[in-house]
Amino acid sequence: MKTEIKEIIDSEWTILKAVWDLEPVAAPTVQEALNSERGWAYTTVKTLMDRMVKKGLLTVQKIRNLYLYSAAITPTQARKKEIMKTVKRAFNGAVTPMMQFLLENETLTDKDYEQLEEILKKRKRG
Repeated sequence: MKTEIKEIIDSEWTILKAVWDLEPVAAPTVQEALNSERGWAYTTVKTLMDRMVKKGLLTVQKIRNLYLYSAAITPTQARKKEIMKTVKRAFNGAVTPMMQFLLENETLTDKDYEQLEEILKKRKRG
């Protein structure tokens, strides 16, 4: 049974990125890793991480007095959820208009176009 990934808010993205880099990881280590970027207190990080466990974004394992957190979702799963939420909201769930919008409204280099063409060719070949 596949569980539905809940919406991921900005602070959760920040923590997920740190956990993906460091897992399994204790909350104090995440707080230290994010201190220069966010300046969050340990209690803030611990509270967010505990909420993320309840939300199904993180798992926690207790080893004596140590709580080690790991991601319950992969970066790919998180990105897909975020992109599809945007596609649904901004383009009524249609991917082609979103791609057209990006191609027409973003500055892409020749290398970007070459890479996109290669991805499409591979996808068509199966």
